[in-house]
Amino acid sequence: MIDRQDSVPRVFPASKMLLVTAASAVLSFALASCGKSGEAHARNAPENTAPEVAVSQVTRKPIARDLTMSSELVPFQEIDVFAKEAGYVSKLYVDYGSRVKAGQLMAVLEIPEMQALLQEDKASVKSASDQVTNAQHQVGRIEAQHNVLHLEFDRLNQVAKSKPGLVAQQEVDEAQGKDLAAEAQVEGVKANLEAAQSQLAVSQSKLAHDQALYDYSRITAPFNGVVTQRYANLGTLMQAGTSSATNVLPLVKLSQEDRFRLVIPVPESYVQYIKVGDPVEVRVPSLNRSFPGKVARFSVDVAGATRTMHTEVDVPNPQGVLIPGVYAEATLTLVRKGDALVVPLQAVSQGNGRASVFVVDMSNKVEQRPIELGIETENDAEVVSGLKDGDRVVISDTSGLRPGANVRPKVTEAGTYKTES
Repeated sequence: MIDRQDSVPRVFPASKMLLVTAASAVLSFALASCGKSGEAHARNAPENTAPEVAVSQVTRKPIARDLTMSSELVPFQEIDVFAKEAGYVSKLYVDYGSRVKAGQLMAVLEIPEMQALLQEDKASVKSASDQVTNAQHQVGRIEAQHNVLHLEFDRLNQVAKSKPGLVAQQEVDEAQGKDLAAEAQVEGVKANLEAAQSQLAVSQSKLAHDQALYDYSRITAPFNGVVTQRYANLGTLMQAGTSSATNVLPLVKLSQEDRFRLVIPVPESYVQYIKVGDPVEVRVPSLNRSFPGKVARFSVDVAGATRTMHTEVDVPNPQGVLIPGVYAEATLTLVRKGDALVVPLQAVSQGNGRASVFVVDMSNKVEQRPIELGIETENDAEVVSGLKDGDRVVISDTSGLRPGANVRPKVTEAGTYKTES
């Protein structure tokens, strides 16, 4: 059976319909109000939620470009001292660490054969000297005889000319012959004298030569320094340093300690800045001290294998603090400016071969500005063009910044950030 009541349409009262209509109107008004509020909030969002960025003001200050390289300190001079003549060490005055002055006696060699040769040379000199003396006496005697005979000939010849027939011509001729013979004897004894003098000179030269060789038995220091190695003892047979034998050993190794060399291979890109006389700060980490030095010399060419230039720095060591073989760090000031426009290096961006920075203007908007750089250090960079004093550059992360965007700048102050009002 069919229930007729279910098929009859239900009719709602008028009061209920009005209530539903009023609720719908209220809901629509609320939704509209929320939409307008969201749109206003969206318009104000860029101003209230602008990103904060750290900025630094562009200032002027001194800036310098330095080059620091490590190298080994070596003595300014270091040599092995050999004996010029072979002999036995009879006296030894130095040992490890001995400090000597130039010309100071370090050792004496005993060379018996040289002593005997010197005695022979002295005897030869004395003999030659006696021969010279004897020849001089002969020259004096013969010259005296020649003078007498010459006077006698002159007198007879004058008488024969003034009074012909008074003196026989034979007597005149005999006197002339004796005069000529005596003159020849004078020339002979003079030649003998010259030969004796030459022999004396030869003997004296030989004595001086052998004496010079014997003087090498006294081994002296060629310069001020310290003995870093000793190879000989008393009684050691020292071979001549000029010998080609492979077993020739030096007496000592001598190093100059009042000045050191620091050899620096300067890269090719920095060669243009190197000048003789430039000051260099030399720091020795093992001594925890720094010493003043200067560029003394360089090779004026770049090695093809390493593309570096051999440069030497002289480091004075008057107090003997430095020791050979320690490592040192040399800092060369390549170029310096006393009043440069400087920005922090972290503010500089590189791209497409150009450098640029983000600048915050007076209205707190970001501008990307190309710049030209000069001297660069570990922390700062010189700006040649593109900025002026007082400009604010962004030093924080710039990956999210776009030109024209609003930002809230923070100025660096003593390592902290301070938000600008």
